[in-house]
Amino acid sequence: MRDWLTALEAPGRCLALIEQAKGRCSCPHCGNARCHRSGHANGLQRYRCIACRHSFNALTGTPLAHLRHRDKWLPYFQCLIESRTVRAAAERVAVAKSTSFRWRHRFVAAVRREEPPTLKGIVEADETYVLESQKGSRHLDRPPRKRGGRATCRGISKQHECVLVARDRGKTTHAFHAGQGEPDAERLLRYLKPVLACDALLVSDGAAAYPRFAKLAGISHRAINVRGGEHARGAIHVNGVNGWHSRFKTWLRCFCGVASRYLANYAGWRMVLDAAALTIPEEWLRAAVAPRQQERPSYLR
Repeated sequence: MRDWLTALEAPGRCLALIEQAKGRCSCPHCGNARCHRSGHANGLQRYRCIACRHSFNALTGTPLAHLRHRDKWLPYFQCLIESRTVRAAAERVAVAKSTSFRWRHRFVAAVRREEPPTLKGIVEADETYVLESQKGSRHLDRPPRKRGGRATCRGISKQHECVLVARDRGKTTHAFHAGQGEPDAERLLRYLKPVLACDALLVSDGAAAYPRFAKLAGISHRAINVRGGEHARGAIHVNGVNGWHSRFKTWLRCFCGVASRYLANYAGWRMVLDAAALTIPEEWLRAAVAPRQQERPSYLR
């Protein structure tokens, strides 16, 4: 009976939160703020732009557009907070496994649209690696591996996906899916320079790409010789970013392997959980629907 009453309340509650989070509507097609009401569809108010005459609602232009079963969105956001698997989440909210998979990536993409602030002060940067995976692909470009398998050669190679993480001492974190193999200075310049304050102090391990990147970017840099057994030199260390790596890879194991093409979404999901800014489903829904801030280069590609 309790579940039945909740099911009756959830659609109206979800729709009210969507309308409230969207706030003042502007046209997602041309950006014009002069719009007028134009009826309702599927419980949401529709608007029509006076300039381009396109119609839209609060979800148009967001990753949540055209998704159904809105009465089950809030319970599914709770599944994301609890890091449930695709099958467990599908069983919990009574949807198909394919729907659960699609919702996972749409909802995570919606929540992580707004980027974290610029990294300031002492900024630690380091990369971790995940074995390349074509899980779910119908056509492999290599022989299949049994149960994940191992790389065919020693060390870091093109068979490993690079997750580059930068984190300041205020615990603001940026994570990037930085391609395959070890990043060079040009790749670091592409990902790190837009998110670093000009007066930041970059701290890294002894990788040769970081000094070259710091010189090209015009920022201060200090290195610590981790391979030589040096773990800290006063405030110079990379313990914070390495701790994030450990939490991310431990958390990733519960999904029994993820496809490389979705690695950016999983890193973004982990960032949202690690920041602990969104702790209830209503907050996730508001963040997913809220108007997007001025676009900057995506921090997870």
